[in-house]
Order: sequence, then C-alpha cells, then structure tokens
Amino acid sequence: MIKIVEADLTNPEHAAAVISLLDLYAQDPMGGSVGLSDHVKQTLISQLEKRSERLILLAIQNNAFVGLLNGFEGFSTFAARPLLNIHDVFVHASVRGLGVGRELFIYAERVARARGYCKLTLEVLAGNTHAQRLYQAQGFVGYALDEATGHAMFWQKVLHE
Repeated sequence: MIKIVEADLTNPEHAAAVISLLDLYAQDPMGGSVGLSDHVKQTLISQLEKRSERLILLAIQNNAFVGLLNGFEGFSTFAARPLLNIHDVFVHASVRGLGVGRELFIYAERVARARGYCKLTLEVLAGNTHAQRLYQAQGFVGYALDEATGHAMFWQKVLHE
C-alpha cells in the first residue's frame, strides 16, 4: 500500500527524505545526472520553509520513502487565479510502475482543487517518455493557445551570482 503525506519540514525524517529523494532525482539522467551540491543539501529545507504556498508530498511504502512531488503556487493572469506548478516528481527506481506517481498526482490535484487553483502545470523532457505517459494518464496535455501559433516551449536564463 502506498501512503501519501504532506511533508512536515520540521520533522527530521521528512526533511531528510526530501533531500535524499531529490538528490537521487538529480543523479538520474532525467534530473541532469549530477547530484545536489553540499550547499543545496544544507540550505534547501530552510529555503523551502520560506515558501508558504508550497506543496511537498512524500510517498511511503513499507515504511520507506519512495516518492517525492514538489509543487509551488504560480498565478494565471488569464484566469485571475492561482495555479500549482509541479516542479519535481521522482519515484524511486525500485517501485516504478507500481502506481506511486499516480498516487502523488491524485493527492496533488485534490489539494489544488481545495485551494481553488485553476490548473496544474509541469515541464517534462522530450525524451522522458515514461513520465509523459504518466502525465497524459493524469490528464496533462501540451499547451497551445491556438494550433496556428504552436505549442508553448519552456525556456530558461540562468542568473549567476
């Protein structure tokens, strides 16, 4: 049985699980293949605690933390309502294909509806077809205002300190 809980970042077990699972995700090819830096490991929890409109979910199976979903509130100006941007989704390799990801998304959608969010958003790598199948099964689709203007693309500009 899979249990989903909202992470209590003041709970040392939950905080350690968030760091551990996110580090495993970062080491995965779909997370960039480079683990978290020592700086991130030391500061992430305190920085997350500052974000009041966050949703951090942990999946537990057989008393082990096996999944993570990090989401943060954004805002849709076209809908004049908040949204939930799902920033990270990770399921431990040992339990992939057993419904952990689906349960994380079901819980996240329930919270988003309760908070009055207008939609859920996420990004996915073009080569991550396994994740795409999960997202599509949960009702996610590519974003386009009009087929003539094409699908939205996700871009970034890294700001160096």
